[in-house]
Amino acid sequence: MGWDKEKLEALRAKYGEGHGGELFDPRFRRVADKIFSKSGTRLAPYSGVPTFLSAPYRQIDPAAPDFGDLQVALLGVPMDLGVTNRPGARFGPRALRAIERIGPYNHVLDCAPIFDLQVADIGDVPFASRYRLEQCHEDIERHVRKIVDVGVVPLSVGGDHSISHPILKAIGRDQPVGMIHIDAHCDTGGAFDQTKFHHGGPFRNAVLDGVLDPTRTIQIGIRGSAEYLWEFSYEAGMTIIHAEEVSSMGVPAIIEKAREVVGDGPTYLSFDIDSLDPAFAPGTGTPEVGGLTTREVLELLRGLKGVNLVGGDVVEVAPQYDATTNTAHAGAQVLFEILSLMVFSPSITKKTVWT
Repeated sequence: MGWDKEKLEALRAKYGEGHGGELFDPRFRRVADKIFSKSGTRLAPYSGVPTFLSAPYRQIDPAAPDFGDLQVALLGVPMDLGVTNRPGARFGPRALRAIERIGPYNHVLDCAPIFDLQVADIGDVPFASRYRLEQCHEDIERHVRKIVDVGVVPLSVGGDHSISHPILKAIGRDQPVGMIHIDAHCDTGGAFDQTKFHHGGPFRNAVLDGVLDPTRTIQIGIRGSAEYLWEFSYEAGMTIIHAEEVSSMGVPAIIEKAREVVGDGPTYLSFDIDSLDPAFAPGTGTPEVGGLTTREVLELLRGLKGVNLVGGDVVEVAPQYDATTNTAHAGAQVLFEILSLMVFSPSITKKTVWT
């Protein structure tokens, strides 16, 4: 059927006088009704106080936290004392909060997580010292434990990757969790330079602390000259997919493998921005060429719908090494994708039902 004047008139009658929020498809209308005012306006993306993913801000008293009806808490962890190369990831939370126009609708997963879940940006972990790495880890564990103890799921923005260890200690205290780990590095190295709490060893520490199940852990995107440091991953029984295997395996096969490894049990999702090739994310402390593309990462994450997520993080965004803000933009999009997955996680109950 070709184009004709009758079709044009029908479109004019339906759309000619309405505003952008007047939509007819129920899937789109349920999002628009949350965003647009009755007069057809919506909040400008560059206005207001910046928060993660433009989520509501909820001030929490660390001494006596009241999380109310929250299901997911977005929190910043601005600490990079564990880096082995370039510093600056302490500015990651601020950089991700400043990114605009992420969401609200995930067209692949057909959800709008800020509206589907009771979620808020609860600010940053309060640190007693900006100088002492081990003390910072204790502060992170203490703060996250208060979140998980009341049944709220933490979704954190670092900060360097060492923050994952104290977070896992809080989440896996009663039962070790599985993990989907997307990174250029396995981060299962041992102690050196008088500490084991650096960002190259959080997952060795977590396994040895009994809070991470290595047989339910898959590490995706691994590459670079530090491979010899990751013996622990192989010895402990982790599944490793190197970056060079991605093109030959294909993303669907990697998704299938990840789902097979973690099964139905509680699972943590940790995303290091250096898993992306530096062409997409130069703003990080330990960049490695030959990495994943943003398209591959989005396909991979969206294929994890239904995995039993109990927490997650996005780490190692160091914005000062990226004049374009592309790295922070990619990090914020990944944060949105993980939050979208949490809409479908069996561990998150009492979901808001759209009408």
